[in-house]
Amino acid sequence: MKVSILGAGAIAHAHAQAIQGLARYEGLEDVELAHVVDVDPARAEEFATTFGAPKHSTDLATALAPGETDVLHVCTPPSLHLEQARAALAAGVHVVVEKPAVLSLAEVDALAVAEQEAARGARFTQIVQHRFGAGALRLRRLLADGTLGRPLVATCDTLWFRPPAYFEVPWRGRFDTEGGGPTMGHGIHQFDLLVSVLGPWVEVRAMAGRLAREVDTEDVSMAIVRFANGAMASITNSLLSPRETSFLRFDTEAATLELEHLYGYDDASWTVTPVPGREDVAERWAADVAQVADGGPSGHLAQLVPTYRALAAGQTPPVTVGDARGTLELAAAIYKSAFTGAPVVAGEITPGDPFYASMGGTGAPWPAVKHVPVEEAAR
Repeated sequence: MKVSILGAGAIAHAHAQAIQGLARYEGLEDVELAHVVDVDPARAEEFATTFGAPKHSTDLATALAPGETDVLHVCTPPSLHLEQARAALAAGVHVVVEKPAVLSLAEVDALAVAEQEAARGARFTQIVQHRFGAGALRLRRLLADGTLGRPLVATCDTLWFRPPAYFEVPWRGRFDTEGGGPTMGHGIHQFDLLVSVLGPWVEVRAMAGRLAREVDTEDVSMAIVRFANGAMASITNSLLSPRETSFLRFDTEAATLELEHLYGYDDASWTVTPVPGREDVAERWAADVAQVADGGPSGHLAQLVPTYRALAAGQTPPVTVGDARGTLELAAAIYKSAFTGAPVVAGEITPGDPFYASMGGTGAPWPAVKHVPVEEAAR
């Protein structure tokens, strides 16, 4: 399978390394990075040289020409994702998009239509790599088989730090080009994992603020979420936290399970504390860990292995447009509740709602400060 990468910035390196790693897996030996596309020709050439891609260019159409690409990885600024993904699907090329896949519910619904109309059955998937670490797989399995009992309470904290210089990049800190602040651009990975474990949510109450950065978006948000199964969770997304951590905690009827990491985790990142008399839970967790030789770390490779196997077999990848929409709807609900002061229920944000078209919705309760033309911000 020939793979092309669109956008040779920082996150593209994680994609390229994972693509190179696929050849070690049975059935994926023929996966190769064939083409790198970037608006900066020097950067495209340097990236292609670094990762051994035989071709590089500045034009996406070149990479989408017949026979050139089977799978396109989109690693550009989020405001460009929709049209680039549409182009790939129309050309019959599978597309793997870095998060956030698109900027709004309107765009993800347009993406769903593009996939339905795609040439040669081309598929879409989004990177949400935290779903695929062995610990997350194990947690979902032990909940599904009843070992852990019902999930009751959860905590999901993305407490990161980004200095003012980080937002000097023109497209950052804007609803029209980045989609939002830490809720959309950072915390979404953690609460995507939360949703993958706890299932559909039913109600959100949230607050957000621009406390310390010169941005149009929030730099911190907090939410309380009720899930369909009755579980309740708190979510905090911050870019103002000097001691950085990504923390998830699940309290079930049988145990507390905690995950602390930063940008990726392995089995050593998890802690299991069973309730008295349920020591079997810790034993089952440990027994499962012992069966995984490499510890099953999260990361792009962990997601791409099952994704490429599905694509090679003509099957639906493990993360679909519908999955991406579910997490994006939670993000939209956090913004709507925070900016309107009212609770938001699942399914409430539909066409015609300002928060359907943009995470900024009716507007943040603070003035915009990043007066940059959209064309410049998207570069």
